Amino acid sequence: RQGAEAMPKRQLFQQLEQQLGQDWRQRFESFEEAPFAAASIGQCHRAVILTTNTDGQEERKTVVVKVQYPGVGRSIESDLQNLSMLVTMTGLAPKGLFIENVIRVGKEELKVECDYLREMENQKRIQALVKSDPRLVDNKFIVPNVVDHLSTNEILTTEYIPGGTIDKVSHLDQEERNRIGRNILYLTMKELFEWRFMQTDPNWGNFIYDVGTGTTGLIDFGATRDYDKSFVDGYLRIVWANANRDEATLMEQSRRMKFLTGEENETMLQAHKMSGFTVGEPFWQAEPFDFKGSNISTRMGEHTAVFLQHRLTAPPEEVYTLHRKLAGAYMLCIKLGAIVESRSMLEEFVSKHEFEDGLTHPMHS
Repeated sequence: RQGAEAMPKRQLFQQLEQQLGQDWRQRFESFEEAPFAAASIGQCHRAVILTTNTDGQEERKTVVVKVQYPGVGRSIESDLQNLSMLVTMTGLAPKGLFIENVIRVGKEELKVECDYLREMENQKRIQALVKSDPRLVDNKFIVPNVVDHLSTNEILTTEYIPGGTIDKVSHLDQEERNRIGRNILYLTMKELFEWRFMQTDPNWGNFIYDVGTGTTGLIDFGATRDYDKSFVDGYLRIVWANANRDEATLMEQSRRMKFLTGEENETMLQAHKMSGFTVGEPFWQAEPFDFKGSNISTRMGEHTAVFLQHRLTAPPEEVYTLHRKLAGAYMLCIKLGAIVESRSMLEEFVSKHEFEDGLTHPMHS
């Protein structure tokens, strides 16, 4: 991820020494002091290490060393707290935004993103899940290995995977762009509806595409979370209702899951319905959906002003990051110019889902 300012070398060396020991340089065959990418809480360096292969022979392996900026967690948390105080005192935030919930969720997410040991375990878990899925394997989706002995709470070392960020592949033929988009949507549904474990940061830089091999690498698992079975059961019912433009089920399930209180005015109810139906458009029919040509991104945002003015309750905590991920998946398909038939994928997930909420299976009602 480009664009963030790198930390001074003195600070970088202090962080490496504190996290990996005074002999940190000896633990690498080589280490590039200039970062090749930087983001909000850390920066990435290429390095080379010696490893032993399955034949017992030593080999050189290129790795990525992600180094967290010292004290970044405390600094951002303080900024969020100051923002909360400012907004509260000035009344700048619309009441329907429920800004205190937004900031609270942001603080919680920041806390886990700053824990690289937690991210390491997330990456291993996602890697195992990806490897267990034949479709993702056949379509060359991979997650790089973690280098445990060079990872700490503020340093994360992983295998280097070649390629560029996936938003740069618009020059590929339509068939390949459709394949990538379709599998990004499949992965998103798989994470939520089956694994109930999702990487919720949709930044395009977290998808690395290798033009030479057609491989898609998944990286950066700091913003990854579990979802309760009860939430997934209810949310899948809402998705299925939107895919079928089933207003009665959408409203009933939205009240059950506390998206709505039941006291909303007609303006809010109409916006809630149309927002849901718009998101469900790619799944309405078993025909290819043109994400870019449909202008869906503009229509997805049309009801925001109504929500900010008329919403009576904050949405469930889970959806703050979930909706960011879902919107990101759509935006990636738009960026790719992907034309994808998605209805059959959703039908497959719904048909084999075992609902435990005591309600009739939505495909049997």
